[in-house]
Amino acid sequence: MKDDIRQFLISALIKMKYDPEAVSGSSSLGPAGIDLDSLGVADLVMQLEDRFGVQIDEDESERFAMMTIDQIAEESASRLQAA
Repeated sequence: MKDDIRQFLISALIKMKYDPEAVSGSSSLGPAGIDLDSLGVADLVMQLEDRFGVQIDEDESERFAMMTIDQIAEESASRLQAA
C-alpha cells in the first residue's frame, strides 16, 4: 500500500506541473523541497483522501508540508492499516 500511495503522490505532483526530475520519494513538500504552497498541499491532501480514503485533519496539512513523500506515504499507509 505504501508504494501505491508514494507513486500516487509523485504522479499527482507531476500533474500539478512540478518538475518530474525534482519529485522523488525523498522530496519534502515544503520550502526545503519542492516548495508546494499551502493551496497545493491542501489539493494534494484532498486527492490523497479521495483516492485512498485516508483521513487527514486540516491542522495536519501543515505537518505534512514538512514531510517527505515517503514519510507521507508511510503515515497514510499506517492510518489505513489501523482503520
